[in-house]
Amino acid sequence: MLTRRSAITTVAVIAAVSLGTTAHAADRTVKIGINLSFTGADSGSATRVANGAIMAIDEANAKGEVKGYKFEAVKYDDGTATAGQYDPAQAATNARKMVSDKDVIAAVGPQMSGAGKAMAPILSAGNLATITPTSTNPDLTDPKFAQQYRPAGKAIYFRTVTTDAFQGPNMANFFADTLKVKSVYVLDDSGAYGVGLADAFQGQAEKKGIKIIGRDRLDPKAADYAAVLTKIKALNPDALYFGGVGQAGTKLAKQAYEIIPKVIKAGGDGLYGPDMLTAVGFPAVEGWYATIASPHLTEDTKLAKWVADYKAKFGMGPEDYSITSYDAALVIIAAVKKLAGAGKPVNRDTIRDAIQSDTIPTLQGDVSFDANGDLRNKVISVFQIHKNDAKPLDDIDGQYKYVGVAPQA
Repeated sequence: MLTRRSAITTVAVIAAVSLGTTAHAADRTVKIGINLSFTGADSGSATRVANGAIMAIDEANAKGEVKGYKFEAVKYDDGTATAGQYDPAQAATNARKMVSDKDVIAAVGPQMSGAGKAMAPILSAGNLATITPTSTNPDLTDPKFAQQYRPAGKAIYFRTVTTDAFQGPNMANFFADTLKVKSVYVLDDSGAYGVGLADAFQGQAEKKGIKIIGRDRLDPKAADYAAVLTKIKALNPDALYFGGVGQAGTKLAKQAYEIIPKVIKAGGDGLYGPDMLTAVGFPAVEGWYATIASPHLTEDTKLAKWVADYKAKFGMGPEDYSITSYDAALVIIAAVKKLAGAGKPVNRDTIRDAIQSDTIPTLQGDVSFDANGDLRNKVISVFQIHKNDAKPLDDIDGQYKYVGVAPQA
């Protein structure tokens, strides 16, 4: 028989175990939305970018990074088969879904600026912060357009990349200072990103004394760009610059190889990724230049273990925007950790404020944002595609040769 003392002890132990189990079961799950273009011409990059954020979230959960909290990654696809790439209408629908789910406390994405323009006003109304690891159109964070893209007042659109206010002009500097280009024909794909990037490039190219031979806009759904390329051939520019993403970019690259094979060809980060390599193929894609709006880190020896872990986890190599996506998730996780550790409420309002005010150590260094949500680091990296037979066709580090940092404007 149990003595009175042993009975009391047994009850106490059971109560303690019960309380411990209840506390564990009561860990709060908070959701981080990941909105990218998983359908269409840029789906390969979308997968690699999403994997970066998922890796950070999985690591945080495995380590118990924030006591009392678990993180859940929720993927949203803003690409549609009808559009063949990102679809602003679908992006807006995704934003409304995230805002209506009160467990979503912040998001990573979107991938494309056109999607961002559709999402930002909705996210602003819901005070839901998002950190884009890839979209670079300056309008989204420009205070001149605050009424349009953040009507509720506070910045909600943050970036772990810089903007086309640097990507376009710095590449124009590279054209003038490094490649010694004297004349260029400029194309865009009619999207928010493509038009803005081409405009920024053209403005700086003119300042650098490069002659703009002409400017045209491509329909990304059109199959044939032979007419405009034949026109460009007759004008004989030194170079072609394209502002746009993969749907038009891959077709342009194939046809440009046939019509203007010797002209220098370049674009922005819309042409950086596995989709450009696999959809175009060699030799057509050989020699194209592309930029990204971040430091080049996937070949940095300091990140060798991270890259190896990524490959082991996902069975594919990362791209640099996998790193900026990982960093975006780190910033959100750090915000939750800071608030929870201080005993403060963890909600969209407090998360947004913490993202805005904090400086967080990440893979690309300390990340902090200005009052508009822009990253303080303004590095633009330049690559040129050269076939490496020793690497798979979709191996980004293998096929995109790092040239260096573009001269700042």
